[in-house]
Amino acid sequence: REAAGEYSAPKGELVITAPLVSRRMHLLPVIADFLKLHPAIDIRLVQADGRLNLLEDRVDLALRIGALGDSSLIATRLGATRYVVCASPAYLKARGKPRTPRDLGAHDCITFAGVAAPESWSFPMGNRHSAVRVHSRLVVNTAEASIDAAIAGLGITRALSYQIADAIASGRLVTLLETFEPEPWPVHLVYAGGRLVPAKLRAFLDFAAPRLKAVLARGAGARAKTPRRAT
Repeated sequence: REAAGEYSAPKGELVITAPLVSRRMHLLPVIADFLKLHPAIDIRLVQADGRLNLLEDRVDLALRIGALGDSSLIATRLGATRYVVCASPAYLKARGKPRTPRDLGAHDCITFAGVAAPESWSFPMGNRHSAVRVHSRLVVNTAEASIDAAIAGLGITRALSYQIADAIASGRLVTLLETFEPEPWPVHLVYAGGRLVPAKLRAFLDFAAPRLKAVLARGAGARAKTPRRAT
């Protein structure tokens, strides 16, 4: 990289990995705008549920959602995202609004699963998490499908707050059971530590970090803050 001049000027290939659930974080539009400004940089984006090893898989940068383990990697915190329950106003008008997680048993739910329908959702109650049985009226294998189905009024689903920020802002979805939400998940950009950071990576961090922070901030403001209730 030093011989190729990657430490002195933003150029070369930049390999980025991100989880599949990050699709609605507007990562691709950010990458597109970045590439227009840097014609000497190429980007390879790998979206996968599994976490790649940055060193072994020769990855320059990773978008990580959730707690980070101890490592020599350097992390830039972008913000946090919440795991929320939501439904359309039309569905709630027809079926009523659940007040506690146990009320979900009387509702149609849209569940997200790879193979089989999950039979329960977990919620923090007091000092522990409790599983609540739900009726999976529709089972899908992508977050986008569950959100679209909820907007269409098919039932109640769960999603990350940034994924539904636009739908909340437009009134197509409403958040539910706010006082039973789990703790927010941190979101970071992570890269390998070292004496020097390639100019292409530094350029992308400076460009992308504030834009992704804005997306997460919009998701965090998807509803008015509600004090957590002790149960």
